[in-house]
Amino acid sequence: MTKIKILVVEDESIVAKDIMNTLKKLDYNVTATVATGEKALEEVKDDRPDVVLMDIMLKGKMTGIECAEKIREKYKIPVIFLTAYADDNTLEKAKITEPYGYIIKPFKEKELQTTIKMTVYKYEKDEEVRKERNLYSSIIENKETQDSIFVRADYRLNKIKFSDIYYVEALKDYVVINTSDNSYTTHTTMKEMVRILPKKDFVRIHRSFIVNINKIYSIKYPDLVIEDKMKVLPIGGLYRKELYSRLNMI
Repeated sequence: MTKIKILVVEDESIVAKDIMNTLKKLDYNVTATVATGEKALEEVKDDRPDVVLMDIMLKGKMTGIECAEKIREKYKIPVIFLTAYADDNTLEKAKITEPYGYIIKPFKEKELQTTIKMTVYKYEKDEEVRKERNLYSSIIENKETQDSIFVRADYRLNKIKFSDIYYVEALKDYVVINTSDNSYTTHTTMKEMVRILPKKDFVRIHRSFIVNINKIYSIKYPDLVIEDKMKVLPIGGLYRKELYSRLNMI
């Protein structure tokens, strides 16, 4: 297993050495210890660590907060702040850089280890969400010419044709995409699904349901039946007018 690479940015040499020794004892790979924000940016550019431990109050022209902001904007590498200053004003300034954690000096070995583990875990999850959003955005940009969608479910990307989707159901922080012979649970929102699905074929009938218009078997308000599955779905009052306007009726 590859060791997690950590850059230490600390202008007190004794403290920096102590942190480095602790990290090595915890089996982390310390790429470097530097004393200034300028040097930290050089190290990040050259070595791309997995995590940066950043002292908020650095000597020199650039503060730790300013350096962390540049790292976030350009490299998207998670930063954990090390600080002996926990006052509200300092924390408010630091919060803007969206750090993955704060460790108040002096800190214990276990606290450092736990914070790093949680940072790596949260960063990996954030990256998964970002990649999904990029994928969805790509699909949205080209959805007029697309006939399918790739859905991340069961630890893989599954290709689903729009024509095979019967209905979509909201389930807390997830949605369930139902086809004729399967269902796929994925981490997204109904609002996002409305944007992704072709408007000419799909309509929202309830805060918890989107249906494929071509799969509707019958309607008797306040319910709707999906063909083949003969699944009965509720029609929300706020969505009734939109649904009826989309149907070819005589």
